[in-house]
Amino acid sequence: MSKITETVTNVFKIKELRDRLLFTAALLVIVRIGSHVTLPGVDARLVAESVRRGTEGGLLGLYDLFVGGAFSNAAIFALGIMPYISSSIVIQLMGAVIPYFQKLQKEGEDGRKKITQYTRYGTVLISALQASGVVIKLVRTVTPGGPIVPIEVQGIGFALSTVIFLTAGTIFMMWLGEQIDERGIGNGISLIIFIGIIARFPNAVFNEWELILGGARNPIIEIVILGLMAVIVALVVLVTQGTRRIPVQYAKRVVGRKVYGGVTQYIPLRVNTAGVMPIIFAQAIMFVPQIIFSFFPDSEFISELNNNWFNQSSWAYSVVYGLTIVFFTYFYTAIAFNPKDVADTMKKQGGFIPGIRPGTHTSDFVDNILTKITLPGSIFLALVAILPTALIRAGISPNFASFFGGTSLLILVGVALDTLQQVESHLLMRHYDGFMKSGKLRGRRG
Repeated sequence: MSKITETVTNVFKIKELRDRLLFTAALLVIVRIGSHVTLPGVDARLVAESVRRGTEGGLLGLYDLFVGGAFSNAAIFALGIMPYISSSIVIQLMGAVIPYFQKLQKEGEDGRKKITQYTRYGTVLISALQASGVVIKLVRTVTPGGPIVPIEVQGIGFALSTVIFLTAGTIFMMWLGEQIDERGIGNGISLIIFIGIIARFPNAVFNEWELILGGARNPIIEIVILGLMAVIVALVVLVTQGTRRIPVQYAKRVVGRKVYGGVTQYIPLRVNTAGVMPIIFAQAIMFVPQIIFSFFPDSEFISELNNNWFNQSSWAYSVVYGLTIVFFTYFYTAIAFNPKDVADTMKKQGGFIPGIRPGTHTSDFVDNILTKITLPGSIFLALVAILPTALIRAGISPNFASFFGGTSLLILVGVALDTLQQVESHLLMRHYDGFMKSGKLRGRRG
């Protein structure tokens, strides 16, 4: 404990690191404030009641978890950061199939700036579409307490202002995330999702405790189920942190009086190179049908399709969700780790894998190993992500299961490790002992 206290003290001794942490905390406070600023003309109490009803469960409840309750508050940040993530997915997919975007990806800093700009444009478009769907849902939803939007308020003025507020809220959150990346600590977008999930924790625990006190839950069975789930998640986190090391031999080179090479180094290939991003990407994709369905609120076919295929408690949803995670694990791994670049770098530095010819053969060899070790990592991610479905079927409430289920836990653990790794880097650069000196905790970028 004294070691941890000393490390925390060292964190605040470094002015730059202290300023970055305080700056990040201040922006996250702004995110939480915006999650409680209600849209004009909307009865937030009736919206919260509607979200809690069984007919509004499923993915809407999970979406509300990711945006920290902003959706149930009918807040200006109700869309959260998901439109930005959806736009990023689209742009990255286009980079894999459209030559123009492939060219941009290879142009260095200028290309990244253009891709970022296109991502922002896409965020505005997706936010406007999602906001339009939200307007239709708000106007047409009537609760036992009355309509969410009073009849006298409904009209083109309300629709237009709501779309503008929701779109502007998402753009503002996107800007806050970029500011955290530039002047704060950690990944801004991931931290916004992280703080949203954390904010729902007290409410989830309180609601479950009320159910236990009311006799609707058996505390012993619930503790056993949650304990088993925690063990499974811990095992999966440990497995996905594993690595496969590839030996690389560097031949001796004599330059002047200095001798280079003649040693064996290792390329560490992670079982889960993509980290937590496949979970976030897949979740954003699973929310897309809700946007489409919101434009057909009176359709019985759409309603049945939503209940059977896109309800969080259905096995069909779990299968589709799991396969999406597997796909994005491979997709993001291909973006984050390019075997051809590794092979080219090794060749330029005079390195080679014993028994493998340099160049294309080395690239194919590394790619083959990466493909094999990514498969179990992606399957483990998918299994943990669909754990909430099993918990819901075991009798645990969706709100509680969503928080303690795989998706939320993996995001929380992943973001925490990434942020801790950045803090660690700042400490080590200034010759302070970090949180991970013992080697028991390792960040995802390590």
